[in-house]
Amino acid sequence: MAQKFDVVVIGAGPAGYVAAIRAAQLGFSTACIDEWKNGKGEYALGGTCLNVGCIPSKALLESSENYERVLQKFSAHGISVAGASMDVEKMQARKDRIVSQLVNGVAYLFKKNKVTWLKGHGSFAGGAGPYAIEVRGEGAAHTVEAAQVIIATGSVARHLAEVPVDNEIVCDNVGALAFRSVPERLGVIGAGVIGLELGSVWRRLGSKVTLLEALPNFLGACDETVSKEAWRIFTKGQGLDIRLDVKIGKVTRSENGVRVEFQDSGGGQALDCDRLVVSVGRVPNTRGLGADAVGVKIDERGFIDVDAHCRTNLPGVYAIGDVVRGPMLAHKGMDEGVMVAEHIASQAGHVDLEVIPWIIYTAPEIAWVGKTEQQLRDEGVDYRAGQAPFSANGRAMGQDETSGFVKVLADAKTDRVLGVHIICAHASELIAEAVMAMEFRASSEDVARICHAHPSLSEVVHEASLAVDKRAIHL
Repeated sequence: MAQKFDVVVIGAGPAGYVAAIRAAQLGFSTACIDEWKNGKGEYALGGTCLNVGCIPSKALLESSENYERVLQKFSAHGISVAGASMDVEKMQARKDRIVSQLVNGVAYLFKKNKVTWLKGHGSFAGGAGPYAIEVRGEGAAHTVEAAQVIIATGSVARHLAEVPVDNEIVCDNVGALAFRSVPERLGVIGAGVIGLELGSVWRRLGSKVTLLEALPNFLGACDETVSKEAWRIFTKGQGLDIRLDVKIGKVTRSENGVRVEFQDSGGGQALDCDRLVVSVGRVPNTRGLGADAVGVKIDERGFIDVDAHCRTNLPGVYAIGDVVRGPMLAHKGMDEGVMVAEHIASQAGHVDLEVIPWIIYTAPEIAWVGKTEQQLRDEGVDYRAGQAPFSANGRAMGQDETSGFVKVLADAKTDRVLGVHIICAHASELIAEAVMAMEFRASSEDVARICHAHPSLSEVVHEASLAVDKRAIHL
């Protein structure tokens, strides 16, 4: 007889494991199915984010940034270092320990909250409340029943048909996070978030990095002022070779590495590199879900059709995270997981897709929330802008991190904050204030009248808010 649960979550990435924990907290018998295995062949919770995405990439970013500080910045502080070198194996071991600790932490949270972890591939096998979910793992396949189902199967790296990935020489995010030596020449197809982050890790460690971007504009999703500043810093200041408006042609593997033939504004070109990273976005992971068995509606791009509360076309079936509309961001999926669990419990959950922060963990970091200036212009919105640099901020000077600025955009009539854009060393932390301000419909004057600690980087948010009304103090 099939084991029965109130809620079954398919997928244990950030969206899925959060949904499972919250459902269990609300008193539902809950199971979470996941098939992810780590490099040792062991089942591991956390999905792409914890295992081969957000967490390991940030660990490597921090290691590479520390190495660059030793080489280039410590001398300004009176610190002399001779013979500094990077032990890549030790760096990777540190990353792996962090991943393992967090993965084990999720397993502990499942045990603490009495979430049943079903190891294997989960797919619909029929039913219409309760739903039959088949689990195929290492043992015999078995079926469980669920009154409510939450689909949280995440996304996978998008590959190019003409560029086969082996994750040794030609890599996606999985392989690019596992290099055991620094490639002398690294090619990256795609100059978006992942391409920039991974490219910057290996550039700091000594690689000559070339990024090939299909779009004619750099970081087109960013506010144009931010993207221009980022271009200046990354290309002129840091030496990343970024080619725009590129059309990839033939890619050839050889004993010496990879040759990428491409077209850009200069005509036909060729890039020879030791390793190639393919970073051209991600696609929803809905294959093998068994959606046809019950009739879950999936669009031509593979996304599951949901309403504002992540309900699918079937009663009692929800979908969250990267498999649905909205940004493919872990924190967005986490919030949706909480919202869905609370809706199942007849509570009021809420996720505002217009107030989801975006972050690029380069150095400096880039973060934003809300509308860009170009979006407001295109929509015909009358707005005012205030901008303040970090170059005159005492804390930034003390940290030797004075690049970048904060820009605040507010409605010209109501002064409501419509967007905040930050490029600086700790933009990922500063953006939280902007998200809170927008969630509570604050005006730029509201932010300007809040006392900000001195000295702190947050003072630049304060100055930019004052600048909206042309009354900045330190500009």
